[in-house]
Amino acid sequence: MPEAAPDIPTRLLVHAMVREDGTVDAGELYTIAGTLGMSDQQVRLCIKRLVAEGRFTHEGRGRKALLRATADVTGSLAPNVDYVRYAYQQDHGHAPWDGIWHLFAFAIPESARAARDILRDTLLKLGAAAVQGGLYVSANPIEKHVEAQARHLGILDAVTFLTSSDLRTGDHRAPTDLASELWPLAEIADRYDRLAVLAQARLDQLEDTASPTDTERLTIAIELAAEFTRAMEPDPLLPPQLLPQPWTGTHARHLAARCWTQLLEYQSVAAADNHPRPRLFSLYADVIHHAAHQAR
Repeated sequence: MPEAAPDIPTRLLVHAMVREDGTVDAGELYTIAGTLGMSDQQVRLCIKRLVAEGRFTHEGRGRKALLRATADVTGSLAPNVDYVRYAYQQDHGHAPWDGIWHLFAFAIPESARAARDILRDTLLKLGAAAVQGGLYVSANPIEKHVEAQARHLGILDAVTFLTSSDLRTGDHRAPTDLASELWPLAEIADRYDRLAVLAQARLDQLEDTASPTDTERLTIAIELAAEFTRAMEPDPLLPPQLLPQPWTGTHARHLAARCWTQLLEYQSVAAADNHPRPRLFSLYADVIHHAAHQAR
C-alpha cells in the first residue's frame, strides 16, 4: 500500500471504526492500526483511556473483544455537510462573489474576556480574518451565525455589523491583494496539496485493484477523512474570485470526491453481505451526493 497519511491519532482511528450498530470489532481495529503504522500497545492504551472516560464499554479480551460506543463519537470525522456543500458550489461556479465585504467590530471589556474570546474564535472558525484589534472581515455573509453567538453570549450590544464594497488596508485595495494579505493562503494551499496527493494515490490504488479488501477500503477511508478534515477545517472558503487560479483546493476536493465515490460503490456491494458498515461511509455519503449534484 502507498505511504499512509501522516499523524492520524489513535483516538480518531477508534472513532472511525465505529459501525452503524455502535460497535467496534477489536480484531479489525488492530489490523487497520497496524496498516497505519500504529503499535498494538498504542491501541490498547487508547482503548483503556476511552473506556475510563465512559465513551466505550469493553467486552472480551484482545483481538476478540468488542467495543460498544456509549454515544455517537464520530463527530471528529463528521463533515459539516452545509459547509462542504458550499465549497463544492463554489468549485462549480454556483456561488459567485457579489463584491461585498462583511465586517464585524466589537469592544468587549476585560470583565467579559471569556465571551470575547469565544466570539473571536467563532469569527475565525467561520472564516473571518482579523483586520486589526476588534475588527474582523469575511467575504461570505456570516452575519446570522455571528449574531446568534453574540446573542447567546449576552454581548450583542457590543458588536457592530457593517458591509462595504470599498475596503483598503494600507496600500492593499484590490480584492485579491486583500485576500492574500488577510488570509494565510499559502498554508491553506499546502494542506490541499497534501490532500490532492493522498487522494490521487488512493484513487490510483482503487482503480488498479479489481476487488479491494475490507481492510484496504476502510484504511483508505480513514486516511481520506482525516486529510480532508485537516484541509477543510481552516479553510475560510473565500470566493474563487479572491483566490489564485487554478486553486488547489478545487482540484483536491474533486479528487477526494472521486475517491469517495469509488469507496462508496465498493461499500454498497459489501453491505449486501449484511456486514455492519462503519458510520464513516454514511457520514460522507451525503457530502459526495451533493458534490455530484453540483457537478451536473
